[in-house]
Amino acid sequence: MEKAAQPALSVGFVLANNFTLSALSLFIDALRLAADEGDLSRPIRCRWMVMASRGEPIRASCGLMMNSTSGFVDPCQLNYIVVVGGLLHAGRQIDEETERYLRDAARLGVPIIGVCTGSFIIARAGLMQGYRCCVSWYHYRDFLGEFPDHHPVADRLFVVDRDRITCAGGSGVADLAAFLIERHLGRAIAQKSLHVLLLHRARLGSDAQPHPPIENSTADERVGRALLLMEQNMADPLPIAMIATRLHLSVRQLERLFHAALADRPGIIYRRLRLRYARWLLENTERSITDIAFETGFSDSAHFSRQFKDFFGATPSGARSGHRHPLDDAALREPLAALLEAGTSADHRVFD
Repeated sequence: MEKAAQPALSVGFVLANNFTLSALSLFIDALRLAADEGDLSRPIRCRWMVMASRGEPIRASCGLMMNSTSGFVDPCQLNYIVVVGGLLHAGRQIDEETERYLRDAARLGVPIIGVCTGSFIIARAGLMQGYRCCVSWYHYRDFLGEFPDHHPVADRLFVVDRDRITCAGGSGVADLAAFLIERHLGRAIAQKSLHVLLLHRARLGSDAQPHPPIENSTADERVGRALLLMEQNMADPLPIAMIATRLHLSVRQLERLFHAALADRPGIIYRRLRLRYARWLLENTERSITDIAFETGFSDSAHFSRQFKDFFGATPSGARSGHRHPLDDAALREPLAALLEAGTSADHRVFD
């Protein structure tokens, strides 16, 4: 009898207590769709398993329970071991046996992947020393506080650093899965998975995470919607006339609304938002000043530097050379009017 061919891509999942269900389901669905033709979902090209040290169901952060499909398998039978994190402050995430398994797999050279807060789990196991680690901007402060000697990255979707791969989570998990599928099975199969999931294309790991949101606490709904359009179009700023058109307003009407709500013109507010986002990128990422200039909608670094210095009283390089602060979660709760106050000191922080 002919022996069945081994799958080209074999992945074992380890779930934390209170793991993020969407991170697991996006990853597995991408593998499922890549594994077979049509919608048959047979594990031909790919296989996957949810491994656990015990047989008890594992609770997701949303309250649903997940059963494992196997105990721990020989790590050498797997191409990757994926640790799916979840809630950070809801008790111990994995047990000692699971931690030992991850360390053994790492010693054997099996790539370890941390998705969502899985990066915290593998760092606590001592497996991220000397590696760059991708975390969500939302958890950047938590990570740096717990691991001050590590190298967190909060400006991209995922980071591949030798035999460690870390992903910020969210929809970026689908992009990471597509990256691995393309690596082992080819671009066409990776594209097929994403297209069935109604995702247009795979983003690169180096693509930016969505930046920290702005609290749209202005009382005027139309001003709030205009600010949201600005926030969503930092790299390619929309003309103010286009924003007004989308809101079914004239430019003059939009200017009057902004002046009443925020005491300034829409164009000035837009520039302030872009400059504060630039300051956040300077203080929390290692991207070049030129990249940050383009990311925040400035045509060149010289123009960006002039605008930045006029606003903050310091050059971009000067701001970067100072003490780097992670994002303060309290900033997300501040009123928008206070958030948009002009900064004249290099001591002001982005989104503070």
